[in-house]
Amino acid sequence: MTTKEERMSFLEEMEGVRRIRQPNRADIKKPRDLTPGHLERQRAAMAKPVVDRNPLTADDVDLLTSHDVLNWQRPGVQHGVFRKLRLGQYPIEARLDLHRMTVEEARREVFRFIQDCVRYGVRSALITHGKGERNVDGVAWLKSYLAKWLPELDDVLAFHSAQKHHGGTGAAYVMVRKGERQKKENRDRNSGR
Repeated sequence: MTTKEERMSFLEEMEGVRRIRQPNRADIKKPRDLTPGHLERQRAAMAKPVVDRNPLTADDVDLLTSHDVLNWQRPGVQHGVFRKLRLGQYPIEARLDLHRMTVEEARREVFRFIQDCVRYGVRSALITHGKGERNVDGVAWLKSYLAKWLPELDDVLAFHSAQKHHGGTGAAYVMVRKGERQKKENRDRNSGR
């Protein structure tokens, strides 16, 4: 209970305070009319086709099975370098897992992944695509597309199915071209500066 003194003290403190008279409803405003400029920008945005800068194609692919070995190298890659890649002797600097992705999702991710590898100076990567053993048709779909896509990327020098401890025929080692920064560092280091 409050005493008379406390109540009087409270009323003195509240002197000059007025009750806010506002309805207990949300203030809903009519949507504003769209200006001609807004309508033109909207029309232009919808009419402008989205440019797909991803060069990876998604048609005419050779179908592979779970046991097929991926094996490709660009001309000029030394035999010893490719052998070392095939045997998994390069450190894996980056990984990409395509499991549970659609072909279109995998297409986007592989393109971004290789771009990121070049940007960050990653030379050796592992892409896990799965074997497709659970597919009723026996086709390793992501593996089949990956085998088509990687040679389409100029930054990929070589790839090979991984060793068993890295996923075997359900994964691939990928060798990536040096980025401009790495090339410059090599030139500087080898020029004696």
